[in-house]
Amino acid sequence: MALEKLVAFGGGTGLYTLLSGLKHFDVDITAVVSTTDNGGSSGSLRDEYGILPPGDIRKCLIALSDFEDMRDLFEYRFEKNGKLEGHSFGNLLLVALTDLAGGDFIKAIKKAEKILNVKENSILPCTLDKSTLHALLENGKRIVGEENIGKYKLHHNTEIKKIYMKPKTTAYKPVIKEIEKADIITIGPGSLYTSIIPNLVVDGISKAINKSNAKKAYIVNVMTEHGEEDSIYASHYVNEIEKYLQGKLDYVIVNTAKAPEKLLRKYEEEYKKQVIADIENIEAKIIKGDFLKKKNLLRHDSYKLAKAIDKIMEE
Repeated sequence: MALEKLVAFGGGTGLYTLLSGLKHFDVDITAVVSTTDNGGSSGSLRDEYGILPPGDIRKCLIALSDFEDMRDLFEYRFEKNGKLEGHSFGNLLLVALTDLAGGDFIKAIKKAEKILNVKENSILPCTLDKSTLHALLENGKRIVGEENIGKYKLHHNTEIKKIYMKPKTTAYKPVIKEIEKADIITIGPGSLYTSIIPNLVVDGISKAINKSNAKKAYIVNVMTEHGEEDSIYASHYVNEIEKYLQGKLDYVIVNTAKAPEKLLRKYEEEYKKQVIADIENIEAKIIKGDFLKKKNLLRHDSYKLAKAIDKIMEE
């Protein structure tokens, strides 16, 4: 029997968490990653070398690899107050591999997949076009750059009216082909406006998802991200996803377990709160339960999340 084909959209830590669990299940995974990061190591390498920001791609490579030593090496970050401070080894290697491939970022990713022994599964950027994320706020102000959206909203309580890319971007064609073959498409978890939605505003992606016969599932964040999210209710996240998707979701995976107060207190200084699972306001079929990883940080548990996806695939 052929493996179920899963296409997972996201970026950063959220997609890393999902992939880390899914790789242990009988599923053929294509991870599609947003490419708008303009901060930190990814942002500086993007500006200096003209490549797509490598950080979220690196995280997905690490998630799908079983080579522990190589995973540690790819994640290693230089912090000795030198010229390499803040850069991860994996980001620098992707820059080097891109240069060796004559500027071909896709060849660089494929080479990195071989180095990390990522078999059967694959990682693709949502677009190869170099562009910048913009946010139009309800007060008419425009914010330029993924990093600046969060920074501005940390100090200004103005809701986001619209997220868009400038210049406009077009989907990387193999991503569309993967969507057409998918049995299930997952969106998230991850930062709503700077990791998830940037995939959906790339021309061609939302249309392809809506045309697909695949089951479409959105994974709601466990915690809000202060400086980005405009609400603490799961229904708000779902409504925003469907607005940019320009279509309906079949499933919504939402954590309904109360996080331990001891851990929640750690987030009070950051003004982050647990997302409220107002499932009565969500039209899609709900997959609910305790999806928490309750050690040190409030995150999704990779295995629990993968089990939820597996449940959808079995229906």
